Amino acid sequence: MRSAAILAGGLGTRLGALTAQGPKALIPVAGKPFIAYQLEYLRKQRFNRVVLCVGHYGEQIKEYVGDGSRFGLDVLYSDEGDRLLGTGGALRKALPLLGDHFFVLYGDSYLPIDFLAVEACFLANKQLALMTVLKNDGLWDKSNVVFIEGQLLQYDKWCANEQMRHIDYGLSIFSAEVFAGVEPESRFDLADLFHDLALRGQLRGYEVFQRFYEIGSFAGLQDTINHFHSWGN
Repeated sequence: MRSAAILAGGLGTRLGALTAQGPKALIPVAGKPFIAYQLEYLRKQRFNRVVLCVGHYGEQIKEYVGDGSRFGLDVLYSDEGDRLLGTGGALRKALPLLGDHFFVLYGDSYLPIDFLAVEACFLANKQLALMTVLKNDGLWDKSNVVFIEGQLLQYDKWCANEQMRHIDYGLSIFSAEVFAGVEPESRFDLADLFHDLALRGQLRGYEVFQRFYEIGSFAGLQDTINHFHSWGN
């Protein structure tokens, strides 16, 4: 079974009034809620199960997506409730619903790449986690990855250096083993986990070459709307 966790519990504060009464996942994009594009694409990539990690306005997401059957998926929910756990904590809480290894993506990103090729790389290299990276050179956001000759040597979300020319693309794979010993209600950021895994040589890098689309900012939202309008949804 191929499974993915979507981290969709964020507050969406950068979008102001657009998220004052609902979650980012349900923002209309070219005629339908953004999350519909994510779920439809996951089904095309042969996923069976999706675990939605929700928190802020999570009930609205549950009402729209339901059990996932209309998307051809089995959709389950892991709800943080009122105490937000951070991206890492939300994923740890969802762990019992996921398999031995699983994909992770963010609730505001659309990633038009071949997920199966990413999985094949992860399985072949037998490391604890894999991060997809895109050569960025400061174009889309601040570069945060040192990726040289196929090796992910450093990841740091906060302290950039001149060797960082790539960016975290927003799709990763984890072995459930990564979270062994971490308490279910722990609060932490995935960025810290990625940083530590990279230092220990346990984070594989996989370079992609297609740009990502996101709705976490007004500029990104407009780009994403334009993209789907140009493709006729």
